[in-house]
Amino acid sequence: MKVRSIIISGNGTNCEKESAAALNMAGADSTDIITIWELLEGKASISDYNFLCLPGGFADGDNLGSAKAMAHRLTHGKPGAGKPPFREQLDTFINNGGIIVGICNGFQLLVKMGLLPFPQSGQTVTLTHNLSGRFEARWVKCRVEEKSPCIFTRGIDIIDLPIRHGEGRLLFGDEEIKSRIESEYLIPLRYIHPETLISTEEYPYNPNGSFFGAAGLCDASGRIFGLMPHPEAFNHRTNHPQWTRINLPEEGLGIRFFRNGVEYLKKNF
Repeated sequence: MKVRSIIISGNGTNCEKESAAALNMAGADSTDIITIWELLEGKASISDYNFLCLPGGFADGDNLGSAKAMAHRLTHGKPGAGKPPFREQLDTFINNGGIIVGICNGFQLLVKMGLLPFPQSGQTVTLTHNLSGRFEARWVKCRVEEKSPCIFTRGIDIIDLPIRHGEGRLLFGDEEIKSRIESEYLIPLRYIHPETLISTEEYPYNPNGSFFGAAGLCDASGRIFGLMPHPEAFNHRTNHPQWTRINLPEEGLGIRFFRNGVEYLKKNF
């Protein structure tokens, strides 16, 4: 099975080219960058693809809150267009076995559209302003939850990744949602303390104050994954701030997330 990936761009996204490069390095057979307007006007369709990437950036300037305006547009469509809302196409894409990764602003978009962590329940969590009250941009240390169903994190344990966001604090709707997320292992990636290697809510190791040290979420199928760190920005060892001091493979470790998705599709789609 060929892996055909699509990256949605436009209205403030700014990581689409890096994401495309990462997908190509990971072995995708084709990668297209398509603007949101081409999709809403019916000039392109995600039904032609099986790997959807929602890249980082600041969609619509993050007006109304991170990715909120874009989530509304994708859910309800373009006024007067007379075509089905993109959300309907997205549900079909998921039901047909497609996989989705949302990075930073893309993660915020998945959450605001109600696709994470429970796609059939509407929005049950949110991502809001960092507890520090400021934009955070640096590298952090993360650990993968080995019991998570997430297909993108398989074979990864501890990894350094760059973050750059102002609204990355994950909040849960209520204690029941919180408990369910924990019991179903839907937090595949957590910020950890660099010395204890244990998940943490302590600043600055946790850059935003997310509960449980959550750096990402997935759904129960493991095929929808959102994360605040930027794996596409760790595509070569020289991206790492300490690449001259530590022994790293030439290919950046962030490519593993994309390769896991590509390999999953080649085996299962």
